[in-house]
Amino acid sequence: MTSTYWTPRSAEPLALPEKRPRLIATDLDGTLLRDDKTVSARTVAALAAAEAAGIEVFFVTGRPARWMHVVAEHTARHGMVICANGAGVYDLHTGRLLTAHPLDPRSGLAVVEALRAVVPGTGFAVEFTDGFAYEPRYVPYNPEPDSVIAPVEELLATVVEGGRRVLKLLAKHTLLDPDAFLATARQAAGQHGEITRSSPSALLEISGTGVSKATTLALCCARRGITADEVVAFGDMPNDLAMLSWAGTSYAVANAHPAVLAATTHRTAANQEDGVALAIERILAG
Repeated sequence: MTSTYWTPRSAEPLALPEKRPRLIATDLDGTLLRDDKTVSARTVAALAAAEAAGIEVFFVTGRPARWMHVVAEHTARHGMVICANGAGVYDLHTGRLLTAHPLDPRSGLAVVEALRAVVPGTGFAVEFTDGFAYEPRYVPYNPEPDSVIAPVEELLATVVEGGRRVLKLLAKHTLLDPDAFLATARQAAGQHGEITRSSPSALLEISGTGVSKATTLALCCARRGITADEVVAFGDMPNDLAMLSWAGTSYAVANAHPAVLAATTHRTAANQEDGVALAIERILAG
């Protein structure tokens, strides 16, 4: 989300975690990245300072694995990104997807059928572990020349036939209010998967049941012996809510969605004002 979708709010005085964190988990778009999708020099320095102080940094994003190049140059120290809203763990050192928590294609079809019934005009796309495909009704933001275009039922059938895995299903509508679309989809199809959104448009992201930023972050932390109360998380959109609720300390950037502002106890400046960097600097100084 960009800071122009909701009116940015001035950051309140920064509250600090009760204990020094061992891990910082931050969303990318609308949170760490500026609106032009860049990472500021101040943010790069703050992340490096956190790592130098022994605090591990995890990027936790809704972006698919194929969009990891934007932050690759800034993550060389640890190289790990939780992507696709928790459906994958990606190693930037090797350019490989290490772990996938896929959406069962049968559950994906159930979501498609339910949404076609209650929200006519919905277009669908599929993020696979090995690429992206979409149906003619779905208009992608950045069309790729080698993308497969076919009915979503045919796309999901390739999973069954070829052993591919689905990182997430995408559902887009050109006319609906984004929050209304999300509420309708959860009511109609929420039993078949985790439905959320991170875009300012009516674009929904569907993962496997029980798969979220929080669940995969919790698994990664458990392997490192890190508990939730040792984690500080930053976010701005509904797909961050599970992670922000799980972490011991959570910050909403000032430009966050109202639901995120309501669910978090700490605030920092907007993404355009390097809110994550500001909070990290205060945490290290404190």
